[in-house]
Amino acid sequence: MSNQDSNRGVDRRSFLKIGGMSTLALTLGTFDFPGELFGENMYAEAKTEDIKLQFNRNGKFKIVQFNDTQDDERIDGRTIQLMEKVLDKEKPDFVVLNGDNIAEGCDTPLEMKQAMNNVALPMEKRGIKWAVTFGNHDEDSTSKSGMDEEDMLAFYRTYRFNQNRVGEKGLTGTGNMNLLINNAKGNKPAFNIWLMDSGRYAPKTIAGQDFNGYPTWDWLRFDQVGWYYETSKKLEQQYRKKIPSLVFIHIPLWEHRFMWYASVDHRTEANHATAVNKHQIVGERNEDECMGPINSGLFSAMLARGDVKGVFCGHDHINTYCGNYYGILLGYAGNTGFGTYGLPGAERNRLRGARVFNLDENTENVLVETHMVFAKDYGIDLTANDQSIDPAPLDKHQGKN
Repeated sequence: MSNQDSNRGVDRRSFLKIGGMSTLALTLGTFDFPGELFGENMYAEAKTEDIKLQFNRNGKFKIVQFNDTQDDERIDGRTIQLMEKVLDKEKPDFVVLNGDNIAEGCDTPLEMKQAMNNVALPMEKRGIKWAVTFGNHDEDSTSKSGMDEEDMLAFYRTYRFNQNRVGEKGLTGTGNMNLLINNAKGNKPAFNIWLMDSGRYAPKTIAGQDFNGYPTWDWLRFDQVGWYYETSKKLEQQYRKKIPSLVFIHIPLWEHRFMWYASVDHRTEANHATAVNKHQIVGERNEDECMGPINSGLFSAMLARGDVKGVFCGHDHINTYCGNYYGILLGYAGNTGFGTYGLPGAERNRLRGARVFNLDENTENVLVETHMVFAKDYGIDLTANDQSIDPAPLDKHQGKN
């Protein structure tokens, strides 16, 4: 979620639960750059025994991305309604909850689990496989509840249809991993999903210098980029071809903004008009991209490898655009959650939605197309008010050993 949050004053959560406010999560202030980042022995060999996803007999596979459900244990019921309607209409094979899945306002571990349970149940009830990434707000209730991201990941992993693993050891962030999707025959991977933790907030200082005047969000660190690069190479060596893939991160890349204007330095309507044609941009941009102060270099690494077909984020709730930036799709999934900021005034909930990805292993890039779907398409009430509900019971749908 972007910097619009800090300008909203007292929000609905403060009125509903004034005692439930918590401080922001601690920033990432350390840098553990490995000495041999691109060394042959740094990363474990790519494993195939964990492959649980598979294209159907027609070679098709569908992914749905929900972003910024971002609520506490008393979630706005329309968020759940939207998730369920999208799942029932699209019938995806896999779902990504791409960061800011919960928010501040949870005072206890029980309330944290209830908040997570709210957004896990729509997939669990339908037997749809799913996984999470983390955003900058997932730890907002940590100081009161005592649950950090590792605790949250462990809880998500107790669900029967959750596909998260503990994540690559020694990397910045929580739960960095990739998921291979087997072909229709089930004998080799046809696609790959990268799930990466883009962090929370920039450290207070680096080399004694603060970030006053710069964006204060986080960025993917060099060890994470190196892990992607080396794992991508190992997959190619193992399967004797590059595995087409999608990357899911919460916080956007600097290249998202560059693409919108077809420029690094200029931001005019004329620049954007050029960009629309040059990069085939569709969708809306209603707020500035809120990335960190440092470019991670992930885009450069992806260009070098040539396997990533798209990078999709959330964070900035009222952006829904997507474009082709030098052969790699860069896009947003908008905002699924009704309990947090949206557009101004009566239009607040107009862009609540989800992103759909259609894959076909019989095509060269496998990723055939992607598009947004919106709450308004399903007849969901878009009134700019609060419609919180009591939390669903825990444990009913958990059952993974």
